[in-house]
Amino acid sequence: MKYLEYTPLDRINDFLSHLSLGERTIKGCLEAYSCKHTGTDKKLSLSLEHEILDYLGKSSDTESSSPAEYLCSRSSRKTLTYLVLTLYHMYPDYDFSAVRAHQFFMEESWDSFKQIFDAYMFEISKEWVEANEGNSLLDTLYKALDEVVKLAECEIYSYNPDSDGDPFLERGAIWSFSFFFYNRKLKRVVSFRFSCLSNLANENFLTEGLYYEEEDGEIFDDMDI
Repeated sequence: MKYLEYTPLDRINDFLSHLSLGERTIKGCLEAYSCKHTGTDKKLSLSLEHEILDYLGKSSDTESSSPAEYLCSRSSRKTLTYLVLTLYHMYPDYDFSAVRAHQFFMEESWDSFKQIFDAYMFEISKEWVEANEGNSLLDTLYKALDEVVKLAECEIYSYNPDSDGDPFLERGAIWSFSFFFYNRKLKRVVSFRFSCLSNLANENFLTEGLYYEEEDGEIFDDMDI
């Protein structure tokens, strides 16, 4: 997969790169990728496919709502593979399991995404309006996404891993969301993750680190080396 540069996304990324709201900081990042294989993508894609097929071979659950039933579809396996490949490109040092990742993906609609965005990015949206002469942040985001992946043709997925499998989790995180906009025809994915971090938690971490350094220094001051 190849990282794609788009000016409309860059404009929003610049705004969301570091927004301090007193005790909290809001961060957001949009990344666009082509689903065409590059580098080691083909090998990794085959590995993910084999993992899924092996899981299906061992699964005895035949309920229609089971993960195994969903993954029996070649189209569904392909979609999952592209989503996991996107995760790999976002976090190359993290080892993702396709079967495990599948448990954390949920299909969404633009309305469900909008509800979350409006609820959690309300204050940031006000900041955007003030800085951009009244233009809505959500409308700007919609236009940018539509330009890159044509939202009317998109499948939208949220990714909500548990804490053990969450490479997105940062120190002091209060909340975080990750969404993927996948256009099957264009073979293109846009990821959008946004989070809220506690400035107090990070300040306490730095203070504790400084305290321990000073404490260690005092101990070593009394030692003959």
